Amino acid sequence: MVIEVHETLTGMDLDRIDLARRLVRDRFPDALAVFLAGSTAVGRATASSDLDIAVLIGDSGETYRETLRFEGRVVELFIHTRAGLVDLFAADVAVRRAVLQSMYATGLVLVDRDGEAGRARALAETDLRKGPPALEPETVETKRYGLTDALDDLGDAGDPIERLAVAGFVLNAAADLLFDHHHAWTGGGKWLPRRLLEADGVRGAALLEGHLHLCESGDPERLIDAALKILNLVGGPLREGYRRTWRGVIESVAASTRR
Repeated sequence: MVIEVHETLTGMDLDRIDLARRLVRDRFPDALAVFLAGSTAVGRATASSDLDIAVLIGDSGETYRETLRFEGRVVELFIHTRAGLVDLFAADVAVRRAVLQSMYATGLVLVDRDGEAGRARALAETDLRKGPPALEPETVETKRYGLTDALDDLGDAGDPIERLAVAGFVLNAAADLLFDHHHAWTGGGKWLPRRLLEADGVRGAALLEGHLHLCESGDPERLIDAALKILNLVGGPLREGYRRTWRGVIESVAASTRR
């Protein structure tokens, strides 16, 4: 059993690492590789943070995800066979997020049997270096149209609740176009701002600050300005001239769902 310890880890983090090791010994004594990922692995855990543990098992097992409580701590388990891991890596690339790849590439190694952790990490790092697949030109055009329409709605929104709802759409739509422009991995939840700032520290920050300013003051202008600057990177606002056949719309929605 091997464990990497980062200098930034606190005593609380080390206690959680010990807990993770006890869980692994108890439930996965024959694991080929184990990674402790998430906030604990990078020294950002809070008192309520759960543990994210990726476990690579033999090929005769099954790939699954499970949430449990161990010694009072919520634990998210990600259990993978070798083949299952390859399939899930491919699925994460297709949706342009690479969540699992990040877990395997940056997590703390708790178990490494016969070099299995190194091989899994190498696969993850290869995907991360390649970056996500680019959106199809037609998909970018549809997203430009959707964002342009939302910005029109945002400028006209008089109801504060509707304004907040539209602002959330604008944030996500503009972020998706910015990620694609930079060939960068996307993110959801708390990972959206983190990955936005990694992809573009200037435009990403302006978009996030504009959204925050709207939420605090109700003023949409900073968010609109930030989103328009992103739109201009990818062809500008799109209204007149946009056209999709019904079959094209179905295919576009299906493609977006797959991503």
